[in-house]
Amino acid sequence: MTWSTRSAYRILRSDPVMAALIASAGRYRPQPVPDHPPFQALVRAIAHQQLHAAAAQRILARFIERCGEGEFPQPRQVLAAADAQLRGAGFSFAKIAALKDLAARTLAGMVPSRAELDTLADGEIIERLTAVRGIGRWTVEMMLMFQLQRPDVLPVDDFGVRNGFRLAYRLRGMPTPRALAQFGERWRPHRSLAAWYLWRAVDLARRDLLPRTGRPPRIAVQAAPKPRTKSAASRGRRGAASSAAPPRRAHK
Repeated sequence: MTWSTRSAYRILRSDPVMAALIASAGRYRPQPVPDHPPFQALVRAIAHQQLHAAAAQRILARFIERCGEGEFPQPRQVLAAADAQLRGAGFSFAKIAALKDLAARTLAGMVPSRAELDTLADGEIIERLTAVRGIGRWTVEMMLMFQLQRPDVLPVDDFGVRNGFRLAYRLRGMPTPRALAQFGERWRPHRSLAAWYLWRAVDLARRDLLPRTGRPPRIAVQAAPKPRTKSAASRGRRGAASSAAPPRRAHK
């Protein structure tokens, strides 16, 4: 399955900004994604949270060696592993709790199998998997887009997607997630492809190749933080200085 069908491009090109992005970035170039079982894919997602890819890969390598004896650990092995063993692999206590919850829910049948995922709608998958501790909506959306190749996912909370929209549509600020979701209805049922082009908009802007088309749409943007006044800033500095000062010893 692929997002880049002829009908997808026809719908996206009806939006002048998207048409310009497509002309500048070229056609969608899918990257091969390993077809991991859901448990393994989610363990890998937990490992990568808030870490660089190289650091996460080192943790996963130690996890496989210590808990799976060279094979990717199964849910029962994760539940049987001591916290110290998982800490030794490099997982934080929060991630250990997430791994244990994921393993327990997988064994209880609450995490769908790969075959079952194919029968569920996007919303059902998001609802079931975000019930797992440490698994948020964004993580599931990335699985939907890249592993399951679902064609109509628009991750409106993704910074890159929102920033790409800001740049491509020449907004003064970042669109709110709700406003981006409403605007993105025009790309349905091919919003995954639209999201891919919004990521490409960021790449094009870095190389000064982003096309400029039309007027910015009138949609809600996040308010910029109010600048601090000089007096407020000086009060903040005085407060910080006083709080940083060592406490005076009480006289007896």
